[in-house]
Amino acid sequence: MPNERTQTNPPGPAGHPDACWWRSDAVLSSLHASLGGLSSAQARRRLRMFGPNRFDTAGRHRPCLEILSRLRNPLVLLLLVAGAVSAAVGETLSAGIIAFMVLLSVIFDYLQEHKAERAAENLRQMVALKTMAQRDGAYREIPVENLVPGDMIRLSAGSLVPADGLMIEATDLFVQQAALTGESFPVEKHPHAVPADDALDHAANAVFMGSSVISGTGTMLIVKTGKSTQLGLVGGVIAGRRPPTAFDMGLRQFGYLILRVTFLLVLFVLLANGLMKRPWLESSLFSLALAVGLTPELLPMIVTVTLSRGAIRLSKQGAIVKRLSAMQDLGAMDILCTDKTGTLTEAKISLSSHVDIAGRNNEHVLEWAYLNSRFETGVHTPLEDAILAEAHVDISAWVKVDEVPFDFERRRLSVLLRHRDESFLIVKGAPEDVLGHCNQYEEMNAQAMPWTAQSRALARETLRGLCANGYRVLGIAWKKAPAGATHARLEDENDLIFAGYAAFLDPPKKDAGEAIAHLTGQGIAVKILTGDSDLVARHLCDALGVPVTGVLMGREIALLDDHALSVRAESANLFCRISPIQKNRLVLALRRRGHVVGFVGDGINDAPALHSADVGISVDTAADVAKDSADMIMLRHDLGMLEEGVREGRRTFANIRKYIMVGTSSNFGNMLSMAGAVLFLPFLPMLPTQVLLNNVLYDLSETVLPLDGVDEADVQLPQHWDVTLLRNFMLILGPVSSLFDFVTFYLLLRMLEAGEALFQTSWFIDSLATQILVIFIIRTRGNPFFSHPHPALWAAAASLLLFAVALVFSPLAGLFGFVALPWPYFLALGFLVAMYLALAQWVKTLFYRSRLARGHDRAVGKGVMRRLKP
Repeated sequence: MPNERTQTNPPGPAGHPDACWWRSDAVLSSLHASLGGLSSAQARRRLRMFGPNRFDTAGRHRPCLEILSRLRNPLVLLLLVAGAVSAAVGETLSAGIIAFMVLLSVIFDYLQEHKAERAAENLRQMVALKTMAQRDGAYREIPVENLVPGDMIRLSAGSLVPADGLMIEATDLFVQQAALTGESFPVEKHPHAVPADDALDHAANAVFMGSSVISGTGTMLIVKTGKSTQLGLVGGVIAGRRPPTAFDMGLRQFGYLILRVTFLLVLFVLLANGLMKRPWLESSLFSLALAVGLTPELLPMIVTVTLSRGAIRLSKQGAIVKRLSAMQDLGAMDILCTDKTGTLTEAKISLSSHVDIAGRNNEHVLEWAYLNSRFETGVHTPLEDAILAEAHVDISAWVKVDEVPFDFERRRLSVLLRHRDESFLIVKGAPEDVLGHCNQYEEMNAQAMPWTAQSRALARETLRGLCANGYRVLGIAWKKAPAGATHARLEDENDLIFAGYAAFLDPPKKDAGEAIAHLTGQGIAVKILTGDSDLVARHLCDALGVPVTGVLMGREIALLDDHALSVRAESANLFCRISPIQKNRLVLALRRRGHVVGFVGDGINDAPALHSADVGISVDTAADVAKDSADMIMLRHDLGMLEEGVREGRRTFANIRKYIMVGTSSNFGNMLSMAGAVLFLPFLPMLPTQVLLNNVLYDLSETVLPLDGVDEADVQLPQHWDVTLLRNFMLILGPVSSLFDFVTFYLLLRMLEAGEALFQTSWFIDSLATQILVIFIIRTRGNPFFSHPHPALWAAAASLLLFAVALVFSPLAGLFGFVALPWPYFLALGFLVAMYLALAQWVKTLFYRSRLARGHDRAVGKGVMRRLKP
């Protein structure tokens, strides 16, 4: 075999790696591949050579580079610059301490986040896409990312094309490749069909990563993988870009809030120190340390750890989260859009009857339906499976000629068959659409009759009766095609003979109604999106006990602009006869109204809506393109499992919000105290290095918050980002902390007559104690004695407080500017901290009661209010 190690890219014509390889007849030989596929040894060598079949390989940095990337935080950069200035003017000890503390924070952030991301990646691998590739002469299932140039793989309806390549075999293979070419309709692919020019959208013999198979089957030779694909060359993120989720927007708004408050405080401190003619360098270092102290700099790590912990817990319940931030979006979700089949029904579909226009049983209808289903190559839905299971037709004399695959706009599927010397076009699809293309109907004796007003009315009445009784219905029609016809076209689906209806029964899930009731009770409006008729959907809702608040049909949606659709979609909860594009429009319309939207789907037609939703939810048996678009994969199709996911998401968000509320309120209070103290103190209330140490120790105490439990009220209703809540809580609780700080300042200056070093040491301990202990007040909306924190929270608080006290009496005290404290101070400290915590509890209770009274906080119910006692 030729030396593979000399190959860097699968060459196109003339060996040029950027040439239009889809025009080359010599690709197979240039890849040193064969129709028998690769051996395992060849595949391993090529995987090392070309790398995994994904886009993110270049983004995986070494640990040192990942740690350095965290230094790009603007506040950390400012602090490092200040440290460099300190070193330049001879303050080497101060500069060294600042650099050490920043590095410690960055490394701790990296270790925790890396551990969490590794756990999340393990979860994603559990539902990673796989494909059938020919290795060692036999087809076997392998992960898509292990594909290499030269592999032979199988494609079928529902497959996501995993790389770029050539079709070696194809049978009625239609591909949707809008992500690359912008074509809105599926394109048929043929082997050996060399394009007339170099245009990608004319390459009828090639398929490209990012495309999806709509119908048909085929064998594909992999030519390019990963970043060498067409999608990789134009930037794979373009195809995968999605609207920012509620979680993303919430974090951004919170960041702007902290930035504004920090800027104002730092500016105030600089101006005050300047007016009092204090040393510029010391004032600048103090101001920068103040900025760091106000910012919850471990927020990215806390967010990642909390989200990954929630994802791991959810995986034990049978749901795999592919995108970590989807955990929070689950908690914020207030609208769930769901399909009907398999989610609300058992998906155990059986063919109940096959009738003519008068509702009389007709075997001829079943024969036509069987032939259409037997020879189609699209995704076999449960309806096709039910037809094939019910009928037994001799097909030995029938030969397939061509097929017009199903699409969700025309909602029909046609096959062109030859039976001895005659050709027949057999059509199956949505009954209204099939009826509209028929100019005759079939009588019981198989005689074709022209429509009359009475026969059309009879056909519609029979259809209405079937749908009203909860049956899913397909219309079956046929016509003779010209003898020797070799192709079926869309325009051939006219002047048909209507044979009758195939009616299917899909019983509702016993627990689906209860699951919807539970979700509704937890503040989630459930909206049902289906391609079925409104009569079938209404019958299902009645069976499940789900009240219908409004119905919107696909034909109505088509006439509405985006604004009008947003208004109508708000009140309706049943959407019938809708297309994939309309599903996507509905999701986006609801998001424009400020809702956090989840979407449950498992078919090819669900992929756009899954991609656009805040949370796309699918199942492990879904089509590849649906699983690839989803954020969460349920290992069983059950809304009850989704209910647990929602609760876990709310727990996750509650702990993230808890960290922010604890951090911002107490940090703001202490920083406000420091800013105010510069107005009357003849020295800085704390040295810059003491401020930074205080901040690091406090952040360490909060790193265990992801383990903490949450109030039941926090999982009862959707938990949204509320920047106004965070701001008001910070502005109210912060000054409470400052009030006790100023009392402490008075006692230190007047009663203990503390000098500069004693004052700074005393307030360092006081500030740290109040910040760490107030966690136990703020972590719950109710009485902290009735809400038990996680033992790790107690352990962290106690150990860090003991460490701080020990540091003051240790030989290292002078390094930080500390001096030993008199023991009477600790008695006064204990009294002040106890008073502060009692006042903080009282103010917190008033805060939540006032929000409830104004109707701003629905999550606090009557049961919680009984516990809101100071």
